[in-house]
Amino acid sequence: MSIQVRPATLRDAKAIAQLHTLSAQTVYKGLIPDEHLKTMSVEKRQAYWREAIEYCEPQVQVAVEDDKIVGFVGYDRSRDEKSRPTTGEIWAIYAAPSHWNQGIGLALWDAAREGLQEEGCTNVTAWVPLRNERAIRFHELAGFKREMSTAKTAVVGGVKIEEVRLKRSLN
Repeated sequence: MSIQVRPATLRDAKAIAQLHTLSAQTVYKGLIPDEHLKTMSVEKRQAYWREAIEYCEPQVQVAVEDDKIVGFVGYDRSRDEKSRPTTGEIWAIYAAPSHWNQGIGLALWDAAREGLQEEGCTNVTAWVPLRNERAIRFHELAGFKREMSTAKTAVVGGVKIEEVRLKRSLN
């Protein structure tokens, strides 16, 4: 398997939106009601990712295999109030379900880490639903540690979901 990670372009927005929708529907099955999962809109996500790519907020990298996008990561400075300017955040990181456990997440994480270091970040955080065991396991394998005191309730699709912040040093 030959995976290349590169900066996203505006032409990638639709493929990112499709992958984001499919992956989210797969990951959140059982965490969010099926009715909400069915209403996830590729069009809304495409508009979001077009804007993100155009304005670099967040910065977006894609994993490509044979000219097909099989994963993406969005990262930038932390959105948390009172966070230091040297704290970055993984805003989103997804691989196509057909490509799980093939190193795509790690390749995307490496690209994000390098990008955040170039921006002068010394730490990085990610918010993950507590019941998303796959994502928590991935982040912990990448060296993140749970900050249990940060646990909070987020509302996703009208459903309350407990999230926890994970953090690691970039040094």
